[in-house]
This record gives sequence, C-alpha cells and structure tokens, in this order.
Amino acid sequence: MNRIVWVFVAIFSLAAQAQEPPFPQRSPIEITVLFPAGTSADVTARMLADGMSKQLGQRVLAVNRPGAGGAIGYKHVVSQKPDGYSLVWNSNSISTTYHSGQLAFDYRAFDPVARVLAEAVVLAVRSDAKWRTLGELLADAKVRPKAIAVGNSGIGSHTHISSAALFRTAGVEVNEIPFAAAQVVPSLMGGHVAALVQFPGALSGPVKQGQVRLLASLTTSRDPAFPDVPTAREQGVDVALDAWRGIAAPKGTPSKVIEALELAIRNTVESGEFARASENLRVRPAFLPAAEFGELIAKEDAYLARLMQTIGLKK
Repeated sequence: MNRIVWVFVAIFSLAAQAQEPPFPQRSPIEITVLFPAGTSADVTARMLADGMSKQLGQRVLAVNRPGAGGAIGYKHVVSQKPDGYSLVWNSNSISTTYHSGQLAFDYRAFDPVARVLAEAVVLAVRSDAKWRTLGELLADAKVRPKAIAVGNSGIGSHTHISSAALFRTAGVEVNEIPFAAAQVVPSLMGGHVAALVQFPGALSGPVKQGQVRLLASLTTSRDPAFPDVPTAREQGVDVALDAWRGIAAPKGTPSKVIEALELAIRNTVESGEFARASENLRVRPAFLPAAEFGELIAKEDAYLARLMQTIGLKK
C-alpha cells in the first residue's frame, strides 16, 4: 500500500512540475547596479536590461544602488527572495569588497548566472607628460619615491587594487590618490594627479582628442580597442587583472530560472546590436555560462585574497 501511495505522490509531483509556468511571469526583473547613473557600469547594465527585456517578454530594469564599493547593492540583493526577479550586476568587486571587510558574506552567497563583459584597466597620463612608456614612469618613480600622484576610483576599487599591484610588483612607491569614479579623469586633466589607472571607457574621449596617452594595459592580453597599447607584462611587470561584469542571483535560485536568464543573456550579448554598443563604450562582450562563470569567480577570489593580503588591503 505504501508503495502505491509513493507512486501516486511521485506522479502528482511530476505533473505539478510539468504544469509550472515558465519563468518569468511578471515584471519587473530588477538588476541592481552597484555604481551611479552615467558610469560605464550603469550604461552597460541598461544595454543588457534592454536586450533581456526583448528576450524574456517582460520588463527588465537596471536600478542604481551605489555606495561602499558595491556593498550596499550586494546587501540588498542577497536579502531578496531567490526567485530570479532580483539580480545583481556583479563584478570583481564581490571579492574586493568582501576581502576589504565591507561585506559579511562572499561570492558564495550568490548563484552565478552569466558573465557578460570584460574590460581592460589602463595606466594613463596626459599627452604632455614626460613619460612615453611605462618603463620611463617606473624609472622616475624609483628615484623619486611617492612623488608621482596616481589617481584611482576609490580605496579598495578594482582600479586601486590594479594600481597598487602594478607599482608594488615593479618595486616602486607612488602616491595613490582615491577619488569618486566621476572625478578621476577630471583630476588628471586638471593636473591634480600625474597619472591614473582607469577603465578605458572613461578615457575614450580624451584619447581620441589627443589629450591622454595610455602607457599600459593591466590585463592578460592587449585590449582590442587599443591594440597599440602594450600590456604591463609585455613591458616586464607581471601584473594582469582583467575586469569583468556579469549577472548573479541570490543563493538558491531555481536551476530552471537560472537557465532562462542565462539564455536571455547569451542571446543579448551575442547580438550585433550589443556588439556595436559595446565597441562604442570600449568594453568587450565576453559571455560565459553559469558553470564556467562560477569557476572563474572562485579562482579569482582566491587570487585577489592573496594579492590584497600582500598589498595591505585585506581585513
């Protein structure tokens, strides 16, 4: 008798699953953006949201929740129901924010959905600067410790960690100056800093106008947008910190929901429209499915923990 009851329960359960409506059934799906409106992170998130809306047949909104290096946005999303309707536009910041002591949880509090973009981080100076190569700047820094002011997007940010890694690996000391993200480029143009480490999207205008010179890309390979700019590794400094952006959901989001979101993201990222918009913003479409994205995050988290310990940023 128990066996018969078990069979009926199993059949009923399968039937109920078969009748579950496909995701999504309502609007909106929110993507929390960790940085202010108008930033590269914000613009690219809205590009993605528009494409996902078309793919899913429901409205996908990018909502800005900036502050504390991403901690405010991560805390909001991790507290939401794991049903696919609250997502985060995550980045390397999930690791840097955690290891700097601003989050009580790490990347394992989220389920990876897909990587979307990759960005180079570059070292830039004004075009009238005396340094024409990374080697020249490093040689100057060696004889004038802490004399060269280098701007970044804030303590613990990806640009700050990349900058610190570059100069410490090279064995020189510079004066690291943190700014709000929107202030970094104006600080260089106004002469408040002599160099900066920044995402190239924020520098594309000054580079085109001949106001800024790029000395190095701090990534594993040359950025397609700036193929003439050598990497730090090519110039003898073994530093490569690729920046990425992707989508994650609160831990426990159903696999079917993850699959639906992943497919919508893939179709968006691989579209010609997204490719053209990404080129204009100096970012590179770099789709990875959920499983591979999760492996990347875990591997990089371990690396960043060691790096931040070395440069004194790990708490």
